[in-house]
Order: sequence, then structure tokens, then C-alpha cells
Amino acid sequence: MPVSVTMPRLGESVTEGTVTRWLKQEGETVEVDEPLLEVSTDKVDTEIPSPAAGVLSRIVVAEDETAEVGSELAVISGEGESAGGQDDGEAAEPEQTEPATEPTAAAEGTGPEPEQAQEQPAAQAAPASSGEGTAVKMPALGESVTEGTVTRWLKQVGETVEVDEPLLEVSTDKVDTEIPSPVAGTVLEIKVPEDETAAVGADLAVIGTAGGAAPAEPEPAPKAAAEPAPKAEPKPEPEVTEPTPGAGYNEPAAEAESAAQPAKAEQAAQPAAPAAPPARSAAPAQSGEVPGYVTPLVRKLAGEHGVDLASVNGTGVGGRIRKQDVLEAAEKAKAAKAAPAPTAPPAATAPARPAAKAQPSAKRGSTEKLPRIRATIAKRMQQSLHEMAQLTTVIEVDVTRIAKLRTQAKEAFQQRHGVKLSFLPFFALAAVEALQTYPIVNASMDLDAGTITYPDAEHLGIAVDTERGLMVPVIHGAGDLNLGGIAKRIADLAERTRTNKISPDEIAGATFTLTNTGSRGALFDTPIVPSPQSAMLGTGAVVKRPVVVNDPDLGEVVAVRSMVYLALSYDHRLIDGADAARFLVAVKERLEGGNFEAELGL
Repeated sequence: MPVSVTMPRLGESVTEGTVTRWLKQEGETVEVDEPLLEVSTDKVDTEIPSPAAGVLSRIVVAEDETAEVGSELAVISGEGESAGGQDDGEAAEPEQTEPATEPTAAAEGTGPEPEQAQEQPAAQAAPASSGEGTAVKMPALGESVTEGTVTRWLKQVGETVEVDEPLLEVSTDKVDTEIPSPVAGTVLEIKVPEDETAAVGADLAVIGTAGGAAPAEPEPAPKAAAEPAPKAEPKPEPEVTEPTPGAGYNEPAAEAESAAQPAKAEQAAQPAAPAAPPARSAAPAQSGEVPGYVTPLVRKLAGEHGVDLASVNGTGVGGRIRKQDVLEAAEKAKAAKAAPAPTAPPAATAPARPAAKAQPSAKRGSTEKLPRIRATIAKRMQQSLHEMAQLTTVIEVDVTRIAKLRTQAKEAFQQRHGVKLSFLPFFALAAVEALQTYPIVNASMDLDAGTITYPDAEHLGIAVDTERGLMVPVIHGAGDLNLGGIAKRIADLAERTRTNKISPDEIAGATFTLTNTGSRGALFDTPIVPSPQSAMLGTGAVVKRPVVVNDPDLGEVVAVRSMVYLALSYDHRLIDGADAARFLVAVKERLEGGNFEAELGL
């Protein structure tokens, strides 16, 4: 029985989501809980898993379109219903009866039967096919999209392709996506080379029907159509004579042409002819062959992190490599690099770092689409500055005692709580305690209603730097946690935010935000307060420097101390400078007192 895939509720205040990418195309099989599509909201980008196993028979909401929560996104049919479900949604009833009679016609004659048999597994592409092949056209990838640019051909002239197997990658001003093959066969001609633009409806390539299927194969599944192809041998000629049009892919194309004849003999015996995809996945700067299909998003992440996809074990269905696999491989690579550094004397070769910094970024001189999350951040930051009268007050804090406590307790703390003990949990705990004493800093103001709201709890937002932009997961009820609890929550939220495993509700509802700008070496900055919050605390880098201190025995002396700047940005319409100063002094006294022995078990 067909199962409807609906837009889930991705947070309390989320009412709609935008489909950014379909990970499966119509006609492809999907397993239970296998990622089916990617959805973007104002709060989070996430993958939507399939609620059932079967065949994706119909996509209702196209990429880059927005749907309300609860609305239908797609329909999944059972394995036995896949063919019928597809025809019902994609082809008219008269077309259903024609393929049923074609096998018998194929048994009686020897003329057009192979072409008719090839049309069966791809009924929706049949109108565009001819005696020479089926045209692959540029689809409409959005209401206002009139053209697209071919960024990469995943198949070259002479290579075989299955129904709905990714054929090429196309980029528009709204979305980057893969175009699946409408039929099974051989790529006879590529009409639009890479980096060239074509209008919607224009022919991109021609898929030959000669190597399609024998009459008896369409009934079980379209994928079987590539097995028997003895009658298709007269048509390899266009494959061999075609030029190699794809820039940067001349060598793979030449190999495909030279191997076209022996490949034909193997097609009838083994459907593993699509083993050609590893050759295409090896093209993008990977040292080895990548097993299976890899999405452009994963390839991009691998390139940014320097991860060799051939060495990654995929945890997705069928061994598919997912984003999490790449990120975990990148973390392991960083850990492996960090381990030998202290032991190897050749650490003196560290001057190699300046060479890496000198390498120019590949993005120089380029233009890319503004990600949805970045656009949301930009709008909110601009809105916040327009709505508030923001002011920043900075204070200097001596954290030498905390630095000594960390040195004493960090190993035992990590064994007990499973996370490293950094300065950030100390700052967070001191800030939460100060918010309880000075709730005006934790409050919000509605100028139109003439009200000030004091929350009954301290919901602490922690700014996390991710590859998609700055995200702020929230420690709800932070005032109820001790130092160890806050440290574990910070580590957990930061990790799941960076790996895109955070839920929308976990990045909503903050009443006060803490941002650790010192993690990148900054002494301090002037944070922008996110509305409707009224204040935000920025912690700078902890550095050692000479400071004048008052020694009980020696009086004023100069000593080396661990110092940090704390910068509080706040809405001056609600919070006065004196309120901000009192709050910062409370944080300062708590940190400089260093009375955390009980929290650390010392």
C-alpha cells in the first residue's frame, strides 16, 4: 500500500520547510529510515528519512520549493506496487497497455521490437525517444529558473547507464542537483559540455536504446533492462565515433571509447557494467576509487577536509558514504596528525605551516549561491541592529586560579565526565549564576506592548562555529546544572551541531548567549545581540601577560598571570550601563575567586 511522505514539524515555531535536495529520484528504491531528502528551515538544515521501504513512485514537492508542515512531499509504493504506482503517477493509462502487448509483438518480428522493449522500463521518457536514442533534456528546476549550467558529467560517451542513475550535475541560481537518466542504455552523444549553460528543455545528451533490454526484462524491474543486449550490437558505431566533449574528462572518455566493443560482450553476461561509476568518482581529486555512488555534498565536504573517499567506510544503506562519515574521517585524521607531533623531533619542520597558509583559496574570484542559513543569519543580524540600541562593556578578569585548577583536575575530570575541561564551562557557570542575581540581563522587552518579561529559567545559548555558519544550540535550564553538567552539555551540543545532528528545538529558546571568540585567538570583540534576547557575553582568549598584583607581603608587584577579556553586548534600551557593569563584576568575582574545588572533586 502506498505510503505518503509528509513534511515533519522541525521545531515548535517552524511552520514550513524548503526542499533543498532529493537524495532519491522517482523510480529508485529506498529502505526504512534511509535519507530521502534534505529540508531547510529558518532554524536548521536536516535530512528526512523514509518512513517505509519501497519505491519512490512520485515526488510532489520539487527541489527549492516550500511546503507547509504536514503537507505531502512524496509517495512511496511497495516493492510489488512499484511499477503500477509509477505508471499511475507518471504515465497515462493508454501507455500502460502498450508495453503489455509489446513483448508478444517482439516475439513475432525483428524490426522495431528492441526499441519498443527499451521504452517499457522508461515509459515517461518514451515520447522523447527516436530510432537513434532518447534525448536527455534540461529540466525545470524551479518556477523562475530558465536555464542551468552543466557542472559535471557523471557518465561519458560510450558508457552504459541505468534508469534513474545519476547522469550529470547541473547548477542554477537556486539549486545544485543531479539529473538522472530517463532510460537505460549507452551514452551516444553529449551535446552540452561541462561549464556550459543550456535553457530549460534543451537537449543535453542522447541515450542509445540499442543496448537497452530484451522484451522479457521490463516486467520485473527497469534495472534488469541492461542485461540481455545481443541485438544491440549494430549501434555501438555512434559511440566510437563520438568526440569527447567534456572538459577535463578526455582521458576517461577515450578509455570508454576504446573499451566500447569488449564492454558490449560483457553486458549480456553481467549487469555490473555500471562498475564504471568508480572511474567517474575517482576524477575529483581522490587518490583511489570510490565504491558506490557519492553525492555532490559529500564530495564537497571531502574536498574541503582533504578526506580520501576511497578510504572511508560508508555507514549508509548499501555502504553509501554520508556526511557524518566524512566528518568523522576528518576528525580522525586531525587526531592522527596531532598525535605524532609532540613525539617526533622533526617538529622543527613546522615551518611547513606558512606554506599552507600562503596557498590561495579556490574561492578567490568566484561567485556562489548564498546558503539559506547564511541568508537567515544576515537578516537576523541586520534586524537586531535595527531593533536595538546596542552597547558593549568590556572587563578584564584574572583566571590564574582557574588555570591551576584545570591543570590539577583535567585528567580526573575527563575520566569522570568523558569530556575535556576547558575554560568555557567556568565562564558559563559564572554567567548563569550572575543572571540569577541580575535577571534584567536575562529579560526581554516588548516596546509595543510596554512589557518586560523575566524568564523563570536561564536558557544559555552557546555559539558554535560550523561549516554552514554560526549556529547557537541551547542549554535549557542551565541554572540547574553544575560545572560537570554544563561541560558535558556544551561538548554534546557542539558535536551534534557540527555534524548536523541537532534538532530544531535544541537551537531555539535561548534567553542569553555565550560566544567564545577566544577559541580563534581574538582578545575580544563586540557581539551582536540576537533578538529577542537582551544581552550576549563574549569571552576572549586566555593569555599570559605581566600584570600588577597586590601581594600581601610584598605589596604591589608585577607577576605573570592568565588574563581574559569579557565583553558584554546589551540592549541599552532595557539594560543600563550600571546594570551591565554589576553583572560583569559578579562574573569577575566568581572567576577570580576560583572556588570550584567542590565542583571538581578536589
